[in-house]
Amino acid sequence: MKRSQLIKHLKIHGSYLLREGKRHSIFQKGNFTTQIPRHKEIVDELARKICKDLGIPFVR
Repeated sequence: MKRSQLIKHLKIHGSYLLREGKRHSIFQKGNFTTQIPRHKEIVDELARKICKDLGIPFVR
């Protein structure tokens, strides 16, 4: 999955960018936070884990 697609999916479901790190972007939804690496491609298993951390359904 492309990073831009994942970020768009997260924003549609109500999460937002908390801050930018050196190697990761930190997203938050409610009390849940997660890190998204700065790679163009993100493996589907990692994208699924990111969505699970934020309580968002995963759609490929």
